[in-house]
Amino acid sequence: MDMTFKGAARRLDDLDLPRLGASIGVGEDEIHAFLDVETSGHGFDAQGRPVILFEPHVFYRNLAGAARAKAVAAGLAYAKWGEKPYPRDSYPRLKAACAIDETAALRSASWGLGQVLGENFRAAGFLTVQAMVEAMMADEALQLAAAVNFIAANRLDGRLRKHDWAGFAKGYNGASYAKNAYDIRLAEAFRKWSGIRDTPPPPAPVPIPQPPQPKGSTPDKAEPGKAGVRRGAFSGSLSGLCAAVLAPLVAAILSLFRKAPSLFRKVKP
Repeated sequence: MDMTFKGAARRLDDLDLPRLGASIGVGEDEIHAFLDVETSGHGFDAQGRPVILFEPHVFYRNLAGAARAKAVAAGLAYAKWGEKPYPRDSYPRLKAACAIDETAALRSASWGLGQVLGENFRAAGFLTVQAMVEAMMADEALQLAAAVNFIAANRLDGRLRKHDWAGFAKGYNGASYAKNAYDIRLAEAFRKWSGIRDTPPPPAPVPIPQPPQPKGSTPDKAEPGKAGVRRGAFSGSLSGLCAAVLAPLVAAILSLFRKAPSLFRKVKP
C-alpha cells in the first residue's frame, strides 16, 4: 500500500450523481443531501488524499494480543468510542497504525465521499480492504459507487427513496445518529437541493449523414454482428482499392531503382 495515499484523485462529474442514484432508484437531490451530510461534498483533502476518519475503537476490535497492547500503548486504540477527541488530520494516526497492522488499520478508517468504514469493504463491492482504499485514492465516482453499494447491501435504499431520514441515518451511521442530528441535516440538505435545478441530461448523439440514394434503390442493411458496415461497401470503388494496393508497390520499385539502377538496365545479348 502506498503510504502517501495519493492516487489520481479524479473529481466527481455532475452526471455521476444521477447515474449512480438511478442504480438504487433515487434522484440526484437525495445523493446530494447524502454527500453534504457525510463529507460536505468533497472526497479528497487539500493534499489530494481521500477524506478519512480513523477510528481508534474500531482499530481496537480489529486487533488482539501483542498488537493490540502495542496500539493501546501508542494511543492508537481504545475500547470505547469517544474516549479521546479526534485530531483534525487522521493520517498520522493511520500511518502509525499501518506500521502495526496494515489491514486492521485500513479497516478502521472511514473513507471518501460516503465515509464507508474499511470494515465494510465487501458490502462496498471489493474483495479486499486494500482494493477499496486504492479505489478511494483514484476517483470520487468510485467513492460514491462504494457508498451506493453499501446502501443497497444494507437495504437502506428504500429508506432513502421514502425520505425516511431517521431510518436511513440509523442504518448508515448507527444508533447514535441523533447525537449528530444526521436525520435533521439530511432533511435540510434535501430541501435545499430540491430547490436547485437538476443536472441536464447529456445531448442525444447526432446522427451521421448518409449519402443520397438513387431513386428506387434500397439502402443495404448492416450485417448482423458488424454494426455500421454495409454489405457491398467496396462495390463501385475497385479503383480505390487498386490504388491502395498498387501505390506502396510502385513506391518500393522506385526506391529500389534509385538504390540499384543497374538492376533495371537491359542486359545485352
